[in-house]
Amino acid sequence: MSQDQQTTATQLQSELNQFTGDLERYRHNLNRRVIYTPGVQHLAERAGAYWLIDAVASWIGSDSFNEALRLDERLQSLQFWELAVDAENRSAVLTAVSDKGEPPFITQRIPFTDFPLDRVEIWAGFDGRNWTLYLPSEH
Repeated sequence: MSQDQQTTATQLQSELNQFTGDLERYRHNLNRRVIYTPGVQHLAERAGAYWLIDAVASWIGSDSFNEALRLDERLQSLQFWELAVDAENRSAVLTAVSDKGEPPFITQRIPFTDFPLDRVEIWAGFDGRNWTLYLPSEH
C-alpha cells in the first residue's frame, strides 16, 4: 500500500469512527427489506464500495441465508459481516457469522478489489420488518 493509500485508509477509518447512530436510513434499491445507516452510506461513497452493500443485500433472503437462520436462531436478529482484504493479491473475502469465533454461514470470495481498508465490519440487525446494515460504532 502506498503512502497516499495508507493516508486515505487512515482518514476513512477515522471518519467511520465518527458515526455513532442516527435515525436516518437508506433503502437498498433491489432488496427492499435491506436498509442502511449514514455510516454505511459514507463507507460506500468514500470507498467506492456500493458493491459491498449490494453483496450483503444479495445474500439476505437467499436460500442459503434462510437455511442458516433456520439452523441458528441467533442469526434471526443479528449477524456480523466482515470484508477482509488481501492487499498483496488485491482480493477479499466477505464472511458472515453469528458470533465471534463461530464458523461463517456465508463466505464470498471477491477476486479483485481496490477497497482501501484492510478490513471492515458491517453488522446486520433485524427489527421484524427490515434488515438494517450499520457500522459497529453505530450500535
